[in-house]
Amino acid sequence: MLALLIQWYRRRFSDPQAIALLIILVAAFCILFFFNGLLAPLLVALVLAYLLEWPTIRLERMGCSRTWATSIVLTIFAGILLLMVLVVAPVAWQQGINLTRDMPNMLNKLYNFAAGLPKRFPALVDAGIIDIIAENLRSRLTGLGESLVKYSLASLVGLMTLAIYLVLVPLMVFFLLKDKEQMLNAVRRVLPRNRGLAGQVWSEMNQQITNYIRGKVLEMVVVGIATWIGFLAIGLNYSLLLAVLVGFSVLIPYIGAMVVTIPVICVGLFQWGLGSDFWTMIIVYLIIQALDGNLLVPVLFSEAVNLHPLVIILSVVIFGGLWGFWGVFFAIPLATLVKAVVHAWPDGMLVEEEP
Repeated sequence: MLALLIQWYRRRFSDPQAIALLIILVAAFCILFFFNGLLAPLLVALVLAYLLEWPTIRLERMGCSRTWATSIVLTIFAGILLLMVLVVAPVAWQQGINLTRDMPNMLNKLYNFAAGLPKRFPALVDAGIIDIIAENLRSRLTGLGESLVKYSLASLVGLMTLAIYLVLVPLMVFFLLKDKEQMLNAVRRVLPRNRGLAGQVWSEMNQQITNYIRGKVLEMVVVGIATWIGFLAIGLNYSLLLAVLVGFSVLIPYIGAMVVTIPVICVGLFQWGLGSDFWTMIIVYLIIQALDGNLLVPVLFSEAVNLHPLVIILSVVIFGGLWGFWGVFFAIPLATLVKAVVHAWPDGMLVEEEP
């Protein structure tokens, strides 16, 4: 048994480039695991830098200097964000307040519907269970009000942090775009010399991460706008708020779509009941989800589609548990990284072991 382990070790770790790749991966894992909270502004800046790299390069090829191209792209991007904040955010916020006010009526309708189930299906539903669930919901809503008060007091610190991020993140994005080559050269100086294998993996992953971030942002925008137009056309209440939730749900593959379906169905039931309008809304929603999963995602993420759905779900659970939101956001690229490392890892037999 020991001989087999030694043979396996010599096969897998006899290459200095493999050792260098392993050291880089372990160091990156430890940094992200222990300092992910401190690195949150840097991660936001990196995502935005990847997103804005393409238009910056296009302006640079048109004759602009790197500094001017970066400044122009950041100005346009800030204008788009400001427009969204001034136009979309107030409407979505007001719809969220209205939804909060309507929640007691929604729960009462749900309770009245559930209370009639024991009479309609006495063999399947027990009235005592309905009362227990209703009491549990009331107690949770009471505790929710108290937690909102505590959160509003604690959110003052969060607002201070957000204000700092609003200053730090744009500065970091500017310098990441402007001084990209200098920063990459500085990182190369501290890496091991035998990093040919790591460079091969990085070259592949850099392109994949770039395509993933651009594709994910484009998917969020397209799905959100399509959902808003569909819900607005059929007259669904809180259409913009629900469309924003559906757009953000694409950040979490499979799981996000299942979770966001619950409020969509609840709002539809509260507004129309089980009438024809409700089923029209369900059909529209399913068509949007089907087009997203079968048309938009394969076009935007051709490499990621090669991953098995179970692998993607496990990646969301594992990396989300390790790094929270950023683990969920980068679950597919991280799963692709593991796949690329496994395929690139040397598996050569020793010369003396060959026949």
